[in-house]
Amino acid sequence: MIQILLISISVAMDAFAVSIGKGLTVKKARFVDALKCGLWFGGFQALFPLLGIFAASALASYVTAIDHWIIFGLLLIIGGNMIREAFDEDEENEKETPEFDWKHMLPLAVACSIDAFAVGVSLGLMKLNIAFTVTAMGVVTALFSMAGIYIGRAFGARWQKPAQIAGGLVLIAIGVKVLLEHLGFIAW
Repeated sequence: MIQILLISISVAMDAFAVSIGKGLTVKKARFVDALKCGLWFGGFQALFPLLGIFAASALASYVTAIDHWIIFGLLLIIGGNMIREAFDEDEENEKETPEFDWKHMLPLAVACSIDAFAVGVSLGLMKLNIAFTVTAMGVVTALFSMAGIYIGRAFGARWQKPAQIAGGLVLIAIGVKVLLEHLGFIAW
């Protein structure tokens, strides 16, 4: 359960960072805008891992012998990419608009959720409770995204980079943990 919560928080960091960027663009942080942001990001962060879990379950019989390496590799790549992107955020923030309609939110929600698909593949190979996992990922992302609007408006970009770096490091750590467990170096 703690692992699912940590993964949920980690994958929420991209959406959180983008939400902070959206918060930087608004004159006033309105609840309705925060809710829209939360629903877009939370919905897609629940949908994409679910699709990844189903993809993994379809391939599970073929990759069981190396699933720990796949989980490790995916989480390492995703976590490393999140850390790298944290240092490229300034350019992306300049493109943000205060709009919360589907034309502006759909591309952002999809872009923030692509990593969640790969995490879903990893989760599918871990044999976790699917309903709880995707619900946790969606709810945590929605809450972080809503908070991101207010934080962006109140504090600016100060928390964007640390949030993304922390999320990347947690995903890498979970990948290393899974690999070490399967190799017999640690037991949980």
